[in-house]
Amino acid sequence: MSDTAHRAWLAQALQRIEADARRSADTHLIPLELTEAPGVTVYWKDESTHPSGSLKHRLARSLFLYGLCNGQIGPGTTVVEASSGSTAISEAYFARLLGLPFVAVVPLGTATRKLEEIHFYGGECVEVEPSRVYAEAEALAAARGGHYMDQFTHAERATDWRGNNNIAESLFAQLQQEPHPLPRWIVVGAGTGGTSATIGRYIRYMGRRREALAITRLAVVDPENSVFFDAFVQRRRDLQSNLRGRIEGIGRPRVEPSFVPGVIDRMLRVPDAQSFAAALDLSSRLGRRVGPSTGTNFVGVLHLAREMVQRGQAGSIVSLICDAGERYHDTLFAPGWLGAQGLDGAAGVQDSGLIAAPTRCATHPPSRPA
Repeated sequence: MSDTAHRAWLAQALQRIEADARRSADTHLIPLELTEAPGVTVYWKDESTHPSGSLKHRLARSLFLYGLCNGQIGPGTTVVEASSGSTAISEAYFARLLGLPFVAVVPLGTATRKLEEIHFYGGECVEVEPSRVYAEAEALAAARGGHYMDQFTHAERATDWRGNNNIAESLFAQLQQEPHPLPRWIVVGAGTGGTSATIGRYIRYMGRRREALAITRLAVVDPENSVFFDAFVQRRRDLQSNLRGRIEGIGRPRVEPSFVPGVIDRMLRVPDAQSFAAALDLSSRLGRRVGPSTGTNFVGVLHLAREMVQRGQAGSIVSLICDAGERYHDTLFAPGWLGAQGLDGAAGVQDSGLIAAPTRCATHPPSRPA
């Protein structure tokens, strides 16, 4: 292909991605009053309404733009990703939009519904042992002369954290007319670390409005068998684990390059049983199903809301609906699945004591006052 033809293809690819973004309205911000935390309003930014169904739609868009503009993706390039599901679904969506082949290298045991959605968008799935996901994706991309997207390295740098309708700018804009437009806490999980990096940086960038920097803080929730919490506490990046996490989309067995602990104010470690129970409880409160990673967020929200009540503070907390519960119809929402996993997830949040509950909390010194 000539240079002129290549540039024409690139211009068309960028235009298609921009057009897709303009067709997609911003995601909703859903308020939820907590009867157990009077004076605290929780807002859920519903990322499940993106065209590809999850928070990862924003990341996939940014990663494709990053790869296109870096000259790594061109006509016919096979795009390869290591992913537990949602990122791969979103990348498969954009690959189909551009007419590119896509291969997802996923860990064995990934939810069947997620694999089906990758295939729906024309993607190919390669299932491997969890410890081999990174290396297999990189090797596969090299063997096919393609591009390894590597979300875990590029997530924090591919997104424009200063604005340009990123998730942080969006949620602050949506809160402007609310009673508490500057939330006391934003609660997110970490998978790549890209979302927490974007939001944490944006809060600091908002420091030009001093009240934002003084009021709003970022809390990151981390599930069992993930090393992010310990990395945050110990200030180490060399930690690894051989244990597999059960909360798809968040938590990692190594400290990913995109994890930026310096922009995080607080981390909370959440037991898996509480994440699953909280997902069921929040599904009941909202009247719709949410996934387990959203349940992990809810545990953190409840813990912080309780602290606010104890301190006599009113205000708002913002968190994310990462994806819809329908993706977990054969796991979390399947009769008998929780019992088979040895998880007591049938009790509601209040019955199981979740409002009191992350097993460990840590604040990164030096910290801003609560």
